[in-house]
Amino acid sequence: MRRPPQIALLADGKRLHLQDGPIDLIVEAGGREADVRASYEAAARRFTGLLDELCAELVQLRKAADPARTELKGVIARRMYTAVAPFAPDCFITPMAAVAGSVAEEILGAMLAAAPLDRAYVNNGGDVALHLAGREQFTVGLMDRPDAHGVMRTMTVDADDPVRGIATSGRHGRSFSLGIADAVTVLAGTASQADAAATVIANAVDLPGHPAILRVPANALQPDSDLGDRLVTRDVGALTEQETEVALAAGALCARQLLAAGLIEGAALRLLGETVVIGAREIVAPHPLHKAPIQHAIHA
Repeated sequence: MRRPPQIALLADGKRLHLQDGPIDLIVEAGGREADVRASYEAAARRFTGLLDELCAELVQLRKAADPARTELKGVIARRMYTAVAPFAPDCFITPMAAVAGSVAEEILGAMLAAAPLDRAYVNNGGDVALHLAGREQFTVGLMDRPDAHGVMRTMTVDADDPVRGIATSGRHGRSFSLGIADAVTVLAGTASQADAAATVIANAVDLPGHPAILRVPANALQPDSDLGDRLVTRDVGALTEQETEVALAAGALCARQLLAAGLIEGAALRLLGETVVIGAREIVAPHPLHKAPIQHAIHA
């Protein structure tokens, strides 16, 4: 028997922790005390049973998305499909590529429906849904990779910016990657859109057939993986500077195409210490003397 969802305030008394199976959310809201409390109660109510909703359609969610139609019924499941559908004509992608961002988006929506908030975020393992009103800002530190220390870039989102979703993908993350990027962080209009796009761009950072790259069938590592027997990256050996540039250029081309199509607002691509930023003025190198307060650290 599966244990019930874990719902509790963190030790700081400001943030809410929601955990159920693989879903692990950190939630923070700003506004009047009564409104924050009401939003947290709404988040807890919507979170309860959410995993069961997804599991009920898991077989379909793990299938390649048909760009023309879907049989998915649930609100979150259909949001996942909508996020990945624009990419389906050109590459293999399943709705699972947008699951983390879609869940974050759903919880944030429940909070905002319950009470007016000045600002709020729902962080699902690094994929973040944002709400900003008035002159509110959200500053984030972007990590190179989960097992490294230090902030490689900072990013500030203003209430006037169109960005309301941030997501990161790459070979060091929780999910498998077809590419070799250490991390690709994407800014988009929604968290679900950012999640799907980060997956696609991270897959594009690649050197197909390179002997220094170790690849293993996804289902050999996780039998029920939605990627089936497709080869996923497990290790990247020594690459020349030129090879690193070629791999990043492939990812950058993909990111520019998505930017031109209006599917993203910007992206930061990271591989072996090198970074390429596409169309995102908000992403800058941290200044050693003038550091903005970081609300959260985001990594793959």
